[in-house]
Amino acid sequence: MPPARRARRTTRAVAAVALLLTATAGCGDAGDLVGAGSTPTAISPDRLWPQVTPASSPAFTIDEVDTEIVKGVSVPGDDIRAVDPVAVVRAEIRSNPGDYSAGGYDRTARLMAECAKSGAARQGCPVLQPYYRDLTGDGHDDLTLGFLQLPGNITAVRVYTVEKHRLVQVMHWEDAVSGVELAGRSVIIRSPSEVAGYEYRLQWTWDPEQKAMLLTHDEMLRSGKSTRLPSASASSR
Repeated sequence: MPPARRARRTTRAVAAVALLLTATAGCGDAGDLVGAGSTPTAISPDRLWPQVTPASSPAFTIDEVDTEIVKGVSVPGDDIRAVDPVAVVRAEIRSNPGDYSAGGYDRTARLMAECAKSGAARQGCPVLQPYYRDLTGDGHDDLTLGFLQLPGNITAVRVYTVEKHRLVQVMHWEDAVSGVELAGRSVIIRSPSEVAGYEYRLQWTWDPEQKAMLLTHDEMLRSGKSTRLPSASASSR
């Protein structure tokens, strides 16, 4: 991840794994109900350090609301499907030259030339298939775009909408990605964890007041076949 982006990442806290106790009732030989045992007593939460004055402002700036007008890319007829995804990525590279120069993701910048080719010659293009869905609730499609940041194992995920005839980036994230899903007004990204058997699940949801996708969930979950994401291609194109 480029240094300019690294500071924007929220600190991930390892979530405690809770064991769900379920009471089951079975039938005995005579048809009688069998007790499942005593029910655990409910315990109310304890407030810690009540003498500490509650904070009124954040200690760190992590750019929870981070929108940006994409310069140099027009939106013909306010139709986001008419926008060239490759041109959008080129615009990002132009606006962040330090991130995509030597020592950064310079290979991404070099491989953008492959995007102008067709057929098998285009396989080196780092821009992934775009997906369109109304994430803002205004009745018009928005653009979810991904591209590889090379060298490395990083996928950049971006969301764009149209506002006042301009293309506006309303969400960005980059990480080692194991799956991306669109659900309702949300973008869900799963990433590998350094803890064996777990993965990170981050969810951005559109906030109409902030006019941005906000990080509303950041959690660690058990991974495995049961958590494998379904393909979003059928419903998002």
